[in-house]
Amino acid sequence: MPDPNPKKGSSESARFMRELQHLLGGAKLQGAVDILLSSWPQEKLVALLEDKDAAVRRLTALSLSLVGDLGAVKPLAAALHDADATVNEAAEHALWGIWFRSGKGRSLNHLKCGLDHLKHNNFETAIEKFSLAIEADPGFSEAFNQRAIAYYLEERYDESIRDCRRVLSLMPQHFGAMAGMGHCYAHIGNMTDAARCYEKSLAVNPRQECIAQSLEKIQRYLRSA
Repeated sequence: MPDPNPKKGSSESARFMRELQHLLGGAKLQGAVDILLSSWPQEKLVALLEDKDAAVRRLTALSLSLVGDLGAVKPLAAALHDADATVNEAAEHALWGIWFRSGKGRSLNHLKCGLDHLKHNNFETAIEKFSLAIEADPGFSEAFNQRAIAYYLEERYDESIRDCRRVLSLMPQHFGAMAGMGHCYAHIGNMTDAARCYEKSLAVNPRQECIAQSLEKIQRYLRSA
């Protein structure tokens, strides 16, 4: 028998699942984007991140990966601590999606070009393209993060650390930059700061198994030193 006095939240959740589940589940992304943009403003999606049903929370995070903007970063960072691991995974995916598309103007084109060069190990050219992205939008945190990765791969650790710090000044929730800085400190032999960075990364996103393993190894080393 249906509830004669359904709560508004539950009816919203049911409508959301009815409208989006078959599209996202079937990877019909453009159809999902069209419905999200026309009927589901970001404030409604953010509210659904706290729904009692993990399936709703997971689908909401997936939706934000498609249409979310920087205003969704803090709620998604909170969702990284969700008791359901699949919600964490979807929230992490959404954060990366938002970070990568948050640049303004020509910065996105420069970033995409830099990523292509990075994929082919053309590190110097990648650094040039990421620098152009930064020039086009000095507030584009992911351009700094990708340049930090390129510097790291070139073993230019001090420059990578500098860029990681810039990322975190713009985007304090960026667990990737925290971990990246930890990798740099580990390579230059500063295990105390490496451990500190890994701890901060895990405090934001606790289900990073590789980072947890790296932290455990460093902690064992520091105890035995």
